[in-house]
Amino acid sequence: MCVSRRLSALVSRARPLGLMDTILVVDDSPTIRRMVRAALGSLGEIAFREAGSGLRAIEVLGMEPVQMVILDLNMPDMHGLDVLRFLRSHDRYRDLPVIVVTTRGDESSRQTALEVGASTYLTKPFMPSALLSSVRALLDARVPRGR
Repeated sequence: MCVSRRLSALVSRARPLGLMDTILVVDDSPTIRRMVRAALGSLGEIAFREAGSGLRAIEVLGMEPVQMVILDLNMPDMHGLDVLRFLRSHDRYRDLPVIVVTTRGDESSRQTALEVGASTYLTKPFMPSALLSSVRALLDARVPRGR
C-alpha cells in the first residue's frame, strides 16, 4: 500500500509525457543552428530537432510532431519558401508557427514570406533577444494543450 501511494505521488507530480515543446531548427549552417539553440536556451524544457536542408526538415516533420519551426530561406536542395508552402498546404501543419530567419533583408522577401505563411520574419545576423521574444510570443499564443 505504501509503495502504491508513493508511485501515485510521483506520477501526479511528473510532467505528462509528450508535453515538452519541440522546435525544429532548419538551416544549412550548423553554426546558425547552434546559435539559435543558444539564443533559446533560457526557455527551459524545450527539445530541439535540427535539419540541415528543406528536404530533411520535411522528413523530420513526418517522423515526429513539433510545435514550431525556425526556418532559413536560402538552402541548397529546397528553398525555405517551398518548405513553407508545403507546410501551409497540409492541414496538419497549416497553423504550425514558423519563424523565418534569413540573410534576405529586403522588403520584397519579407513580404513574400509573410504572404506564404511565415508567422515572423527575422534577418541575420539576428538579435538573440528578438528571436527569444518571438518564440515566447508564438508559444504563449497557442491554445493550451488538452483543449
